[in-house]
Amino acid sequence: MQSIAWKKNNLNFTAKIIRMSNQPETTIHDIAKALNISASTVSRALNDNPLISQATRNKIKKAAAEMGYRPNVVAANFRTKRTNTIGVIVPLINRHFFSSVISGIEEVAYEQGFAVSISQSNDNFEKESKIAHSLFANRVDGVILSIAMGTSSYEHLKLFSERQIPLVFFDRVVDEINAYKIVADDFRGGYLATRHLIEQGRKRIAMIGGPQNLRIYQNRQAGYITALQEAGLQPDDAFILHNSLTRKDGTQAISKLMNAAIRPDAVFCANDTTALSSIIYLRENNIKVPEEVAIVGFSNEPFAEVVTPSISTIKQPGFEMGKKAAELLIRQINQKETPDYFETITMPTELIVRESSVSK
Repeated sequence: MQSIAWKKNNLNFTAKIIRMSNQPETTIHDIAKALNISASTVSRALNDNPLISQATRNKIKKAAAEMGYRPNVVAANFRTKRTNTIGVIVPLINRHFFSSVISGIEEVAYEQGFAVSISQSNDNFEKESKIAHSLFANRVDGVILSIAMGTSSYEHLKLFSERQIPLVFFDRVVDEINAYKIVADDFRGGYLATRHLIEQGRKRIAMIGGPQNLRIYQNRQAGYITALQEAGLQPDDAFILHNSLTRKDGTQAISKLMNAAIRPDAVFCANDTTALSSIIYLRENNIKVPEEVAIVGFSNEPFAEVVTPSISTIKQPGFEMGKKAAELLIRQINQKETPDYFETITMPTELIVRESSVSK
């Protein structure tokens, strides 16, 4: 008789679920009605309140899943004034360095119970501004970003700092805004790359650098100039070019250098994309790398190791930078207080020597 009664009750419960299937959203009141218990008990069980036995919690969670219940995150966020969401803005997701940073951010954010909303500016100021306004409107708890190459106005970012919404900058930072900043040692990277070329016996070392409104490219160039001066080599303005470091820009820059009256015998490129486009141009014009022109890049993109010749480059700790940025941001979110002092954290760079720069 007990078995028949249990089956009857189970069928009644199933029928209730079927009848409720046409409702747009299942609520805790629907679950409570189906199980013939109070809505407060359902709420406590779904929130793992220890006052509710584990057996009852399991039963309620099973019913909630079968009935398609979804927690009202919007209402919960309204109560706590938090969305548990971090906004991330990067210039280009398809660059290994930025994807490594994102991986580091996500690892820490996931462990701390935060979702990550990722957007790319495509190195475009207008798009970056629109993304920032969208993240602000959607009430993210904080933002981690690296600014676009063309960004020179920061009103869209001051939206956050003025309302004490935490910001953390990485790689391409904004000095005008008080926030934590995570950067690689770009000066040392430029210095190591140039010193390596000097040690290979190169005397006429050119540099293809990035926009000088960004501190990272200023620092890479400063390292390049310091290494030359220490070796008694005079920096030559004709050997220093600046552009947006795209593949097309790289081709145009190396073409200009190689068609000058005096050619360089080595080139330090401020990113690996430029190094690769330079090597392709030189190969197409029957100029041997590294015999006639040595090349060093920056960032250690995955392709740098597999192309021929493989590209010497400067390695940046992207994953570690992402983890540190997320830790600093989440700490600010949880403390709910603006720090008295914002630190700029500089992380080490490393020279990776490969075929493109080693004299035979």
